[in-house]
Order: sequence, then C-alpha cells, then structure tokens
Amino acid sequence: MGSNDQKNRLQAVCVPPIISSLREKTNKQDMRKLIHSFKVGIALVLVSFLYLLDPLFSQVGENAMWAIMTVVVIFEFFAGATLSKGLNRGIGTILGGGLGCLAAALAQEVGGIGNAIVVGASVFIFAAVATYVRQVPNIKKRYDYGAMIFILTFNLVVVSGIRAEKVMRLARERLSTIGMGFVTCIFISLLVFPVWASDELHDSIASNFEHLAHSIEGCLEEYINATTFTNEKENQPRANFNRCKSILNSKSKDESLANFAKWEPWHGKFGLYYPWIKYLQIGEHLRELAATILSLKGCLQSQRQPPTAQRERIKEPCEAVGSILTWSLRELGESISKMRKCHAGTSIVPKLKSTRVEISSVSTNCKVDHQDIDHEYQDSGLAMATFVFILMEIVEKVEELAKEVDELGKLAGFRTHHEMANSMCPSSTV
Repeated sequence: MGSNDQKNRLQAVCVPPIISSLREKTNKQDMRKLIHSFKVGIALVLVSFLYLLDPLFSQVGENAMWAIMTVVVIFEFFAGATLSKGLNRGIGTILGGGLGCLAAALAQEVGGIGNAIVVGASVFIFAAVATYVRQVPNIKKRYDYGAMIFILTFNLVVVSGIRAEKVMRLARERLSTIGMGFVTCIFISLLVFPVWASDELHDSIASNFEHLAHSIEGCLEEYINATTFTNEKENQPRANFNRCKSILNSKSKDESLANFAKWEPWHGKFGLYYPWIKYLQIGEHLRELAATILSLKGCLQSQRQPPTAQRERIKEPCEAVGSILTWSLRELGESISKMRKCHAGTSIVPKLKSTRVEISSVSTNCKVDHQDIDHEYQDSGLAMATFVFILMEIVEKVEELAKEVDELGKLAGFRTHHEMANSMCPSSTV
C-alpha cells in the first residue's frame, strides 16, 4: 500500500513538469513560425519598393521581378537554409550566366547555320555534365539547387537568340536584382530573430537522450511490476514508444539540419568547422538504441508472460540496470546540452561494463529455468531470457554512445566542470 502511494506521489510530481515542458516547446515553435511569417512578409515589402518607388523602378525596370522571385524562392525557416539556397542561387546564376554569355557570343561569331550548331552543342554538353554532377552524393547534399539554377540560367541565356551585347546587359541587370533580393533575405534572416539550424540539431540530439531514458524506465516498470495478462486488450503495452518511433524516423531531418548548420556563420556557442558529422554519428547510434528499445514491445505484448514469482527474482537486478542506463543517458544528454565534458571513459563506461556482467548472471539464471519439466514454465523462462538479452543489448549500445559523446567533447572542445565554474565565478588574482 505504501509503495502505491509513493508511486502516485511520484507521478503527481513528475507528470506536470513533463506536460508543461511539452506545452512550452509547442508554444515556442508556434511563436517561431509566426515570427518567420512576419520576416518573409517584411522581406517581400522591401523588395517590392523596387517596383513601387519610381526612382528605383527607373534604375532596374521590369527586372525588379527577379528580386521578388529570389525572396520567395530562397527565404527558408532556418538561417543556414536561407544562406545555403542564396549562395547556391548566386553561384549557379553567375556561372550559368557567364558561360551562357560566352557560348552566345561564340555562336554569334560563327553565324549562319553554325549558330544553331554551337548553341545546340553547348546546351547538350553543359546540361549533361551538370546533370551528372548533380547525382554525385556529396554534390547533391549541398549544391543540388545551385546546379539546377546553373542549368536553367545557362539555357535561358544561350537559347534567348538575342545579340551577345544585349545578353551581357540583361544578365548584369538580372544579377544585380537577384543580389538585392539575396542581401535582403540574408539581412533579415541572420539579424532579425534568427532561427539557427545548429541550435535545433544540438537541442534535438541532446533531448533524444532524455526521451530514450524515459522509454527505458517505462518499459522496465511495466514488465517487472505488471501482473499476468488475462486478455488481448490488457496485453497492450502501456509504455510510451512514440518518442522512440520519432527518433527512429529522424535521419533525414538530422542530415538536413547538419547540412544547413555547415553553412551558418560563427554564432553563439558554435564556431567554424564545428564537428556536425559527429552529431550525425551520435544520431545513428540513438536510432539503433531506439530500435532495440522498440523490440521490448514484443516482450510486453507476448502471451507467454512469466509469473509474478519469476519476475520477482529478476526485479532487483533489472531495476539496478535500469537505474544505471537512465542515469547514463541523462548524463550524456546533459553533457551535450551544456557542452560539458562527461569523462565517459572514467565514469560512465566502467559502470556500464559492471552492469553488463551483472545482467549476464541474470541471463544465466533464466537459462537454468529452461530445464524445468513444465513446458509452460519453459516458455515463460524463455520469454524472460529474451527480455534480459535485449536489456543486455541496450547496455552495450549505451556504452557505444558514451564513447561517441566523449569523442564529441574532445572534437568540439567541451569544457570541464572546473573550467565552467571558473568562467562563471572567476577568482580574483592576488
């Protein structure tokens, strides 16, 4: 009776902060979306002045439309994404326009039927080469949009069929208006309430450790403390696996954020050449861990559940293992979040290794149960051994994660407790 009261008090204390945290995160995301919408509106108003104000319109004329198109096309939610698309568009326009002008001038020099031959040959060669280059994985990740703009600009310039000198003037005017749109986007995106992809990736990876720790707690609590299931409806797992599923499907999002983060300038706590690749490697290990935790769902749903007496024998060691796992995951997540060295090799990894030895002894006890004559008892022992084996796999994967986080701390220059304390409370020199 006392344990139930303690559990209820624990839920009363823990659940409201979790709900409030999720609500705060949702409100923050909605506010960021609203601010981004206002920023796009302001950028479009600014470039529209090229049309609305007669002095500006007399300078750029109808080419002002290209500035508006640039804002619509390249203004993205994250500052790194805007910078990436803007630079890709600028590089693609300059290269495509420049080479297109040279090819158009060469075609005009040849004249006659040779004009069409030169134009057709140049379009084929440059379009084929650029399209092939777009399919190279490293180019596709960062410069796919620039290659597409290059192909488009080159074809528009070469096939326009106007005089070479007019092509030069037209390309110069359009490039200047595109530059105006690009500068407007970058100015507003980087200086007015910027949304950094690097912060998003950093916070997302750090919070995933807490989500996985919470999932492990829920699984262990349900499996160890659950009574025997009586029907299929009651056999549904009560542990929340939604976070694990979202982590499992986060690969494309993490890769996009890492790509945008590489384009972002030095800001806040992230300098140039920050090891974002290591974040992707940690994310891959987190997805493997999430998949392993999801495999516990089969143990919770299985019809062959061990009796309460059998569960009591593994309750204490499994609770100890769960405590070490959740502590390790939260410590690693906090290390990334605060950019603080965790010294996993001396603190976390040794504890996980000793935990693996302890859980191995539990697995041996489960195997002994298989020698029992009762077939039903053998099935329940096999189910319990499967659960313990998956738990052992989780311990190994958390150990790998600890090593990855430790390496990230070295590459990114995370500070120690002592260094962080000194920076907050500098001692006076005597």
